[in-house]
Amino acid sequence: MKHIIYIILFSLIITSCGNKNETVADVIATNDEVKIKSKREALVNQQHELAQEIKLLDDKIHELDPEKNLPLVTTFTSKSELFDHYLELQGNVDTKQNIVIYPETQGILNRVYVKEGDKVTKGQLLATIDDGGLSQQLAQLQIQSELAKTTFERQKRLWDQKIGSEIQYLQAKSSYEAQQQTVNQLKSQLAKNSLRSPFSGIVDDVMIEQGSVVASQSPIMRMVNLDDMYIETDVPESYIRDVVVGKDVQIEFPVLNKIIKGKIRQASNYINPANRTFKIEVAVPNEDKSIKPNLTARLKINDYTNSKAILIPQNIISENANGEQYIYVVKDKKSNNAIANRVIIKTGKTQGDIIEVLSGIDDDTEIIKEGARSVKDGQTVKITNQ
Repeated sequence: MKHIIYIILFSLIITSCGNKNETVADVIATNDEVKIKSKREALVNQQHELAQEIKLLDDKIHELDPEKNLPLVTTFTSKSELFDHYLELQGNVDTKQNIVIYPETQGILNRVYVKEGDKVTKGQLLATIDDGGLSQQLAQLQIQSELAKTTFERQKRLWDQKIGSEIQYLQAKSSYEAQQQTVNQLKSQLAKNSLRSPFSGIVDDVMIEQGSVVASQSPIMRMVNLDDMYIETDVPESYIRDVVVGKDVQIEFPVLNKIIKGKIRQASNYINPANRTFKIEVAVPNEDKSIKPNLTARLKINDYTNSKAILIPQNIISENANGEQYIYVVKDKKSNNAIANRVIIKTGKTQGDIIEVLSGIDDDTEIIKEGARSVKDGQTVKITNQ
C-alpha cells in the first residue's frame, strides 16, 4: 500500500514540475490548475534568485566605481545685491474724528434732518429737541432788552448834555447790560436743543427715532470722518533710531487685498517701561474711502538697507559646539566633482527665509545648497545642478 502511495506522489511531482522547456502559454493551454500554479511558483523563485544576483553585481560595480558613492549636492554662486530689511508690525486703523453725539439737554426729539450715509459739513443742523417753551421766553426777554437799550441810549444822550443825574445814567446802563446777559444765556441754553455737526464727515448711524424722549445719556447718532485716518502701534525700543517721523511705511490690508504707502507722522518721545516700546502714528491715505476704522493692517517699515549685501538661504546654515555658524563651499572643482569646505560666517538681519552674510564669503563664491547638512568638511562631492 505504501509503495503505491510513493508511486502516486512521485508521479504528481514529475507532473507538477513539467517540462522546463514549456512556455507560459503552453502551461496555460493545458488548463491544468496544478501545472499552472507550479509554473508560477517556479518563476517566482527564479525572480528572487535573479534579484539577489543583480544586487551582488550592483555592489561590485559601486566598489569598482567610487564616484557612485559620492554625495550629490547642488550649488549656487553668491552675488552682491540690494537688501531692504523691513520691520513688520500690526495695528488697527483709527480716526480722531469718530464720535457719538449726545444731547446736552433732555426733551422730545422733534426732528432728525439727516439719515445714515449722508455727508454733512461742520456746523450743519442734524436734529432738534423740543425746547419746552424757551423760545417764547427768549422772545419776551428780547423785547425787554430792546426797551432797556432804548432807555439807556436816551439816558446817555441826556447825560452827555449834562442833563439829569449820573445815578440815572448808571441805572439805565446796568439794566440794559443785565438784560443782554440774560438774553445771551437763554440763547446759549436754547442752542443746546439744536444738534449740529462738530466736523465735516459722514453720518454713520442714527440710533434714536424721531419723536423719542432723549436725555444727556442718550446716544443720538455716530459721526465719522474718513479723511484723517491713521494707525497707531507699538515699536520695540531697539528700533528707536530707525523708526522716525517721515519714514515711509508699506501698509497692507489683508481683508481688502490692498497695499498702500504711508508715512510716520508722529513718534512718541516716551518709552513704556512695562513692555519697552514706544508708539508711532502712521498716516493712512484714504481717497476712495474704502478703509474703515478698526480695520486690521500690517505695517512694513524699511529700517535697514544694504546696497551690496550677500544673501543666502537660512536652511543651509549649521552651528558648531562653540555657537559659530558655518556653511559649506566647494573648492578644487574638477568637472562635476569638488571638495566641500566648511566656512565660518557671521550673519546679520533676516527677511523671510533669507539671511544677510556679513563676513566669511565674498562675491562669486560657490556655495552648497541642497545636501549642505549631509556633507563633511574635506569630503568629495558630486555637483548636480538640476
